[in-house]
Amino acid sequence: MGSRPAWRFSLCLCFLIATHWTTCARAAITGAPRPSGLHAHHDGWLREKRSEPGGRGCLRPQQLSPEPRRLGDTQEERGSAEGPEDAGARGVSQLLTDRPFRATNGGGDALDGNHSGGKWSKKSTFARPKRSEAEVAETAADGARSGESAVEGAHWPDRDAAGAPASAQRHSRTESSWSGGDATALTPRQDEPKLVSTTFALAGDSAHNQAMVHWSGHNSSVILILTKLYDFNLGSVTESSLWRSTDYGTTYEKVNDKVGLKTVLSYLYVCPTNKRKIMVLSDPDRESSVLISSDEGASYQKFRLSFYILSLLFHPTQEDWVLAYSHDQKLYGSTDFGRKWQLVHEYVTPNRFYWSVIGLDKELDLVHMEAHAADGRAQYVTCRVQTCSESSRNFPFPGYIDTSSLVVQDDYVFIQVTTAGRASYYVSYQREPFVRIKLPKYSLPKDMHIISTDENQVFAAVQEWNQNDTYNLYISDTCGIYFTLALENVKTTRGLEGNMMIDLYEVAGIKGMFIANRKLDNQVKTYITYNKGRDWRLLQAPASDLAGNDILCILPFCSLHLHLQMSENPYTSGSISSKSSAPGIIVATGNIGSELSYNNVGMYISSDAGNNWRQIFEEEHSIWFLDKGGALLAVKQATVPTRHLWISFDEGKQWSKHSFSMVPLFVDGVLVEPGAESQIMTFFGHFSHHSEWQLIKIDYKSIFTRRCTEGDYQTWHLHNQGEPCVMGEKQIYMKRRPGNHCMLGKDYSRILSAEPCICRASDFECDYGYERRSDGNCLPAFWFNPASVSRSCSYGRNYLNSTGYRKVVSNNCTKGVKEIYTARKQQCPVRAPRGLQLLTSEGKMTAALGTNVTFLVHLEEGDSMRTNIQLDFGDGTAVSYSNLTWTKDGIKHVYKSAGIYRVTALAENSLGFDSTSLYLHITCAVEHVHLLAPFVAIKNKEVNLTAVVWPSNPRTVTYFWWLSNSTEPIITLEASISYTFSVEGMNTVTVQVSSENTILQDTKTIAVQEFFKSLLLSFSPNLDEYNPNIPEWRQDVGTVIKKALLQVSDFPDEQLLVAVFPGVPTAAELFILPQKNQSEGRKKSEEDLEHISAVLLNALNQNLVEFELKPGIRVIVYITQLTLAPLVDSSPRHSSSAMLMLLSVVFLGLAVFLIYKFKRKIPWINIYAEVNQEKEQEMIGSVSQSESTPKITLSEFSTAKELKEKELDARIKGGMGCVSESTREIPNCTSV
Repeated sequence: MGSRPAWRFSLCLCFLIATHWTTCARAAITGAPRPSGLHAHHDGWLREKRSEPGGRGCLRPQQLSPEPRRLGDTQEERGSAEGPEDAGARGVSQLLTDRPFRATNGGGDALDGNHSGGKWSKKSTFARPKRSEAEVAETAADGARSGESAVEGAHWPDRDAAGAPASAQRHSRTESSWSGGDATALTPRQDEPKLVSTTFALAGDSAHNQAMVHWSGHNSSVILILTKLYDFNLGSVTESSLWRSTDYGTTYEKVNDKVGLKTVLSYLYVCPTNKRKIMVLSDPDRESSVLISSDEGASYQKFRLSFYILSLLFHPTQEDWVLAYSHDQKLYGSTDFGRKWQLVHEYVTPNRFYWSVIGLDKELDLVHMEAHAADGRAQYVTCRVQTCSESSRNFPFPGYIDTSSLVVQDDYVFIQVTTAGRASYYVSYQREPFVRIKLPKYSLPKDMHIISTDENQVFAAVQEWNQNDTYNLYISDTCGIYFTLALENVKTTRGLEGNMMIDLYEVAGIKGMFIANRKLDNQVKTYITYNKGRDWRLLQAPASDLAGNDILCILPFCSLHLHLQMSENPYTSGSISSKSSAPGIIVATGNIGSELSYNNVGMYISSDAGNNWRQIFEEEHSIWFLDKGGALLAVKQATVPTRHLWISFDEGKQWSKHSFSMVPLFVDGVLVEPGAESQIMTFFGHFSHHSEWQLIKIDYKSIFTRRCTEGDYQTWHLHNQGEPCVMGEKQIYMKRRPGNHCMLGKDYSRILSAEPCICRASDFECDYGYERRSDGNCLPAFWFNPASVSRSCSYGRNYLNSTGYRKVVSNNCTKGVKEIYTARKQQCPVRAPRGLQLLTSEGKMTAALGTNVTFLVHLEEGDSMRTNIQLDFGDGTAVSYSNLTWTKDGIKHVYKSAGIYRVTALAENSLGFDSTSLYLHITCAVEHVHLLAPFVAIKNKEVNLTAVVWPSNPRTVTYFWWLSNSTEPIITLEASISYTFSVEGMNTVTVQVSSENTILQDTKTIAVQEFFKSLLLSFSPNLDEYNPNIPEWRQDVGTVIKKALLQVSDFPDEQLLVAVFPGVPTAAELFILPQKNQSEGRKKSEEDLEHISAVLLNALNQNLVEFELKPGIRVIVYITQLTLAPLVDSSPRHSSSAMLMLLSVVFLGLAVFLIYKFKRKIPWINIYAEVNQEKEQEMIGSVSQSESTPKITLSEFSTAKELKEKELDARIKGGMGCVSESTREIPNCTSV
């Protein structure tokens, strides 16, 4: 019985984590498995942080591939927890995981799935090691995406079910203190400050397995909690309760009656720019509605919706503007906080839509999104929310992009385009035209993630062609175009849903400081940098352990290694924490040895920004920063519940132990009010696996004795192993003296002074195209030509000639070697054009007929202002431009006929020229294919097979022929093929035509015999009036004619075959075949054919063969007088009769040729042509038995007259080809 709840909650945990990861908003550039993916990890948060002003949200790693792998985000925290609220977020609550998981993982809970893509607060969610993890508890609810967190319910058996204020339990207790130096407990002082706590149980919700918590913050006393029962079998919410507290969590009131007692709620959203505004969604399986509150949840208005909301995105500055993404991939907008909605765009990629970036986009209501065209391909689209019609939409990138690749982040826009299996990445800086990102030439990325775009620079993780479980870190210039290597082989870890997270952590409060785990020689070691990856070094291990014993650990053989995983629960700390309001303090889980290990793990702290470390716990603990980093809170991560917490005022040297509950609690998370001075935190958890939710409010104000004064502070100099210059300046910080129990002021300033340093070589990194050698110098890579000059460099102007170095971005050093390493200004030389490149905007060598093809011309070297560009489209037209600047938007051209065209570009100036070509396939989808093949063929005689396609596509169609029941096709580029059948019987011929993405086929059955007889048939004129000239009609009429012939004779059915010709007048050919398995010999078979022929001729001449086409319409079958119906043979006999037959055939051919050549001078043919032209406009029918094949009119296909002429030509040519030396032959290669 005891295992069943554990099983249930374990299942819940897995689902919640998977749901959140799959639905969380992603802003990555990636598509790969499509060959590669560009992911965006804005600063490092697991859940998307679109909370920066202007929609600068954390972009969760997302692959440009069908099955993307995602790295954890690396979103950097901007400012302290008490700083301005981040805007533009997707507010939604976050769920903690199930109880068994919490028990075994020390209370760490996973997040719930943000309503299929709902976003999370920048300060409350994480996915990848990032610098401000420990700030979660203090800032979680302050997140721009609502900051709610889900906790698991707990039931206290003794609690009164009413849950009234009187049921709250108040207690205070302090047990002991101990020193981290000797690990001995200290006797508690009589005046030891005590914590005051109250406990409240959410009575009646013990069955609810998910909960969302929101604390408005900013000194608000209101806390909202939404608990719900999620049925994993049904996949929906079946029960919900909404609780509200107005006294910082001392008591809670159930407010279901204010939203509707029968209303089942699913998600809770909070406006990031006005925390008083709440938006709650009902469960879509019951009803689709939104409940709106403008008074922190005290009252609600309900509005019905015509769509289901999957995620919301709030505007960064306008509190009433919201974007909603629906279940059917539609994007809606509201400007009155969800009361009214209007459609913005259809077919939008999930989580690929962004509000305008303040300061960059001119219109506040501009939306950036990735939408799909009618053909399913993705495009980058911008438009205004209220006027997003087709005519008002803009397409900043000229062409299609990979699905799920658009990232709009800070000053940058990233997209990915995959061509021929290789991904290319493009960036737009400050809304300038897109430029291709320049990585080292042979990095050949399989996957790419944008980690950070802080401080006007892009930090990217790239998995190169020869890497599997590691990534290389690259750092860009200000424009995000040119990337240089920062660190190789950074370790990755796999998240709960299988996503990849990179082991990189940016330390909060210290500019340019990162910690990374690097894999080298199958060992993972921890490295630290103080200058944005220019230099890295190992961490020095502590000199002694927690008991004071000396540790023998000598670099580089032994060092301290840290775990850099961030918590997937915003209310439990990760394995590493830092805080911008407490610069220099880093707390992390780690081990000492030759490599990173999960054995002998302890807790370590650095008070001087990673220079020196000391151990503070022998076991893993969750650490939070209190009072803006002035105090540290620790709760043991254990498999059993706890009722104690530890607090330190001296940066972890001594810890005091406090009791926060009379009953041990499974701690699911800790919530600290953001930006407030109330000094209140709330523990979430449960007392047992069957208990209700327990919320323990703790007031820790009593542990502070007074407000800090000037004498309580001391200065601290940032340094790197004694070197005072970090990022080109000497920085002095103000810190509270360790041990002082005073409370920091609200406007506490951290940086006292920052003095620029003299520039040295360490302040410069290698420029693009250069690599650092073992002696520390930057030299050109083998693939890079340092003498090359940008094509934008025009004669008479100046350019910056690189020295091979560039100053680290945000480095503030001055003078010194700056002049030596800085790029030098030089005059642009006069150069001949070199490196001319020609490609289409989509990177493809094919285009559809009638579409606009945009050609892009690139020149690696040469004066773009003085270089003439000529472009020959290959279809008889060409254009010329006086300089390259006229072609920056591309050269457009429309081809009027299908084919393969050689497009040539020529760049020429006074010093020389360069040219290049590409072969462009202009295709037109094939709509119909018709196989021309004889009904009967002579064994071992060559026959001609022709595929007629419409519309005609010369040189752009591929033909696949399956002959004689073969399993392997013959592939040709020609529409005709000659073939010899060597086996008698029925042979199937199939032709498939491939053009663009279309494949059509037609099949014919050919009877192969050694000899046969054939008669030409004609019909009474009334048949022509009912001839729609389609294959199905001809086939059915041929069957009727055959039945009519059998009625006047007693010959076997299999010896007669009737083929009706296309066109009018209606004509047919009767084939008389020898009997199968004839045992009397060939002579007897020939005599039988002559007999059958004579009988049928007699019947036809007497008009005895007729059939009823429809009631009252009878058709008479005649013998055509142009043929003598000879025997067609394959044997080599010679006789005078054979010569006469040959002469007759020649005469017949000449007669037909003359009729064909001079048909317009023959009166009856003229009359036929006119009648035919009048009739063909009325005939519309299927051209194939396939319903998927489009219908065409006869005017679109070959006319009946043309087909008849082709048939006559084919019969003449085919007949002549099939004539033997000893027999006279009539046309036998008739087609249908």
